[in-house]
Amino acid sequence: MVRHLLPRPDSVLCAALAADLDAADLRSEPLRAAWGAEADDALARGIRSPLLRAIEGRTDALAALGRLFVLGMPQPEADVAAALARTGLDGLETLGLGYREDGRVVPAALIRPQSFVDADGVGEWWIASDLDELALHHMDGGGALPPDHVLGVGGASRTLASLVMPVEVERALDLGTGCGIQALLVSRHAGTVIATDISARALAYAELNAMLAGVHNIEFRQGSMFEPVAGESFGLIVSNPPFVITPRGAGVPEYEYRDGGLVGDALVEAFVTQAPAHLMPGGSAQLLGNWESIGPSTGSGTGTLGIRRLESWIAPELDAWVVQRETMSPLGYAELWIRDGGTTPRDAAFESLLDAWLADFADRGVTEIGFGYVLIRRPAAEAAGSPLRRFESLPQPVTSVGRAFRDGLAGYDALADGIPNVLLVASDVTEARHHMPGQEAPSVIELRQGGGFGRTISVDPALAGFVGACDGDLSVTQIAAALADLFEVPLVDLWTDLEPRLRVLVTDGFLIPTDR
Repeated sequence: MVRHLLPRPDSVLCAALAADLDAADLRSEPLRAAWGAEADDALARGIRSPLLRAIEGRTDALAALGRLFVLGMPQPEADVAAALARTGLDGLETLGLGYREDGRVVPAALIRPQSFVDADGVGEWWIASDLDELALHHMDGGGALPPDHVLGVGGASRTLASLVMPVEVERALDLGTGCGIQALLVSRHAGTVIATDISARALAYAELNAMLAGVHNIEFRQGSMFEPVAGESFGLIVSNPPFVITPRGAGVPEYEYRDGGLVGDALVEAFVTQAPAHLMPGGSAQLLGNWESIGPSTGSGTGTLGIRRLESWIAPELDAWVVQRETMSPLGYAELWIRDGGTTPRDAAFESLLDAWLADFADRGVTEIGFGYVLIRRPAAEAAGSPLRRFESLPQPVTSVGRAFRDGLAGYDALADGIPNVLLVASDVTEARHHMPGQEAPSVIELRQGGGFGRTISVDPALAGFVGACDGDLSVTQIAAALADLFEVPLVDLWTDLEPRLRVLVTDGFLIPTDR
């Protein structure tokens, strides 16, 4: 297959293309309705034949552009020309998104609708990216992806989008923007976004996607790490960097979208050590990353050594909140990313790549690789109290992580002068009591969080009673005094026991400070 250069996008042609895509109703729900929910789910698993059967024989604009841009399949010139009446086939070729060959239009890129939900509402953008493995396989037999491959919106992109705090900032930075999805999302609550990438091809896609979305407050700059923004500072920095740990050596492909070109987890170390210099007071940096556990294996699969290494990279005067979501063995990690590059155990190169990965980990004493979220905040100039330092492993399902981070930091800040006077139990908190047969009093009382980090905390009757009384009507002092009378203990003793645990509940989002 011919690999075309992607030129800097033309704003007039992009506006025409957006109008054509809109006229065809190339959006998630119409596509799902056209080929059915089950077939749509199958596409996510790399199976497209059910979709093709569902729209077989259809030549309308939605079907033609769905096959061309969503599935990456060549289509008859006449069908595409009719669907892209404003853009035209010449315009499509000028944008570098397709070309004509033997009476057909061959796609050079995918354009897929991407839905989003944030604090400001719901919406959908068209996101262009390079042809994926499925399209390349059906077009020319597939194989390993090109090193400068630009990925569309994948699992990591969606994960980062879910954990970015919904905060209003004047200036934001999306470092390693890729196809530009994070920059687009952040642009909804930032005055200006600077989107950087080492890949000129990625920046061309990101700028194209911003034009298709009609977003004009993003500036695109090429360069590595923080070089394009030297001397500048931001209220929010987000990054889905090329954090994959890939051995450096002959015969091992490097992909710009995932491999940072450094040894081990040095790229994540570079980010967490350099980002604070580019944060305004009160500004935060958030990223996804991998980190290595180096040393004797504990066999626990907890990645404790890796978390401690990561903690050592973050200056002690900074707020730091790290959530490790999972750990993998060197073998499991190597297999995952070799397959991600399009090489499977059926391919001759698989074994040599696996050997290279395992040898690299063994040479450096790596026993586990952790994956998770990193949040670093530069304290505001007027900040009181000690920095937040939280490093934890949370394997349970999570939702609305961005809000949980934001509210957790706000709760921690509110504790600087002591427990706030009025606390309100969060709306997603429930209580569960476990009784042994025949016993009147519960043997276990748990508070459960329905959103955020989905925590479950065991509490005693006093703390459960305190949380139950936090309806906004009574002050903290009134609730504590009533409980001291109820349990017939000195108020000072009760408060000494409750106060540190209430701090945890506030930071975890079980209890919310309120002005009521």
